[in-house]
Amino acid sequence: MIQKTFSVTTKAISKKQIWKLMSNVDEWKNWDSSVENSKLKGNFESGSGFLFKPKGGPNVNIKLVEVKPDVYFKDETIFPLAKMNGEHWYEETPDGLKITTTMTMTGALAFLWNKIVMKDIVANLESDIHLQIKNASKN
Repeated sequence: MIQKTFSVTTKAISKKQIWKLMSNVDEWKNWDSSVENSKLKGNFESGSGFLFKPKGGPNVNIKLVEVKPDVYFKDETIFPLAKMNGEHWYEETPDGLKITTTMTMTGALAFLWNKIVMKDIVANLESDIHLQIKNASKN
């Protein structure tokens, strides 16, 4: 298993604002330049999924494994002999909203898919979360 977590605490936005931004999958391309397209299949809820296309990459099907509105969601991407999960927490603290993302790669070829896919995601976690905060503050 390969795992990386990043957290930031901010007073710039609320749980409702970040949730509105993140659960509106179809609009990700409008605020994240690394996203070519994304399309939610159904509602943003456990068991649903979405099609995701990073700039310069192939379409990827991502499943929403667990969704707790305004609090947490876990997504799952299946690769040959590996699985990648992204977990996203939104927690009110005395210091502000704590946003945490954990990326996990498991399976026999986790090392390979980490090099091909997850290492770039992990390298951009900090900037991605700050971008989310900036865009959520507009709501």
